[in-house]
Amino acid sequence: MTQKSEAQKGNITPEMEYVAEMENIDVNKLAKLIDKGTVVIPKNINGHSKPCGIGESLKTKINANIGSSSKIDDIELEINKAKLAQEYGADALMDLSTGSDLKLFRKKIMDAVDICIGTVPIYEAGVITLAKNREIIDMDPDDIFKAIEKQAKEGVDFMTLHCGITKDLVQKLKDANRMMGIVSRGGTFMASWINHNDMENPLYENYDYLLELSYEYDITLSLGDGLRPGCQADASDIPQIQELVNLGGLVKRAQDANVQVMVEGPGHMPLNQITANMELQKTICHGAPFYVLGPLVTDLAPGYDHITGAIGGAIAATAGASFLCYVTPAEHLSLPSLEDVKEGVIASKIAAQAADVAKGLPQAWEKEHAMAKARKEFDWEAQFDLALDKSKPRTYRDKCELDDDEMCAMCGEYCAVKIAKGDF
Repeated sequence: MTQKSEAQKGNITPEMEYVAEMENIDVNKLAKLIDKGTVVIPKNINGHSKPCGIGESLKTKINANIGSSSKIDDIELEINKAKLAQEYGADALMDLSTGSDLKLFRKKIMDAVDICIGTVPIYEAGVITLAKNREIIDMDPDDIFKAIEKQAKEGVDFMTLHCGITKDLVQKLKDANRMMGIVSRGGTFMASWINHNDMENPLYENYDYLLELSYEYDITLSLGDGLRPGCQADASDIPQIQELVNLGGLVKRAQDANVQVMVEGPGHMPLNQITANMELQKTICHGAPFYVLGPLVTDLAPGYDHITGAIGGAIAATAGASFLCYVTPAEHLSLPSLEDVKEGVIASKIAAQAADVAKGLPQAWEKEHAMAKARKEFDWEAQFDLALDKSKPRTYRDKCELDDDEMCAMCGEYCAVKIAKGDF
């Protein structure tokens, strides 16, 4: 059973009812969108996360990445990041760990938060391979599927799987003369394996088996963009678009099998290419929800990539993306700190709200109207409560140390709102 198979039968699940209430949408309309494949509810039958709807007619959702590495393996720090991400509004969490005791790490994360959880199973297969004193290019395909099934049994809600990188596409990549080559870690694992072994991608070749596993546990497939552009110069090139075409075919097969599926999108991309890419994805991938990293609209802002990602994310979500993966100030530089996680989530929340306003979603506009009213009435507490970051504006306000609540330190007695109060 999956949410999609139930929707196809006309059955309303408790998860659909929950999402419909949270989104203020008719539950029967929601079920039709799930059946159509334009909305997913990542919810493993063994999981305990709150249901989260992603896709058409719903609010733009935010994902935060966390995870240990072989160099920095601090489980407690990552758990605190997970809690902080949820506190500041992340709708989902991806565990990208490659450190020690991955099963224990996932369990602790699932116990710490109740938002939906995603993983990249090929990372665990890579860790297993290295533990056998073998190179990634010598990975056993069975280890990939064992990691998928193992994580499915544990309750993971959605999985990034690089199914669209084919043997033919690896050759096209060689001929493309990209500046950055492959920047996706999972994409590199798979492309390098294909190149070394001169064999087809096992996830592509055994896709029907993957669909069987996904159906059994109601795993939402997040078809990975292993050949996403890693710099502005590589955006919208042949490998990126060819992989998207491959994914479009895989989306259709998943939807026909009543497996929930979404598609991951580009990372680095000039502003003027984002809208066209979103429209292309919707057409090629049969309206499946689009999950984007950024996109980052310039490569000249290391330390500020949460801002470059939010700019691109706002445009992408306005043009049809449903799910934004946060980017932190530490992107490309280091593992993010707790403060970096907060900054990344808030930046993505800003992008999501801006897009939802542009799309005319009633809930987004209700908040904008409420904030305008609070500002006009100098209701500072209401402003703090409505703010995406509730603590930072209060800190700035407290710095003013003003006796008059109807002014700020910038305008003082010349406040336009105060002078014109009651007149207009």
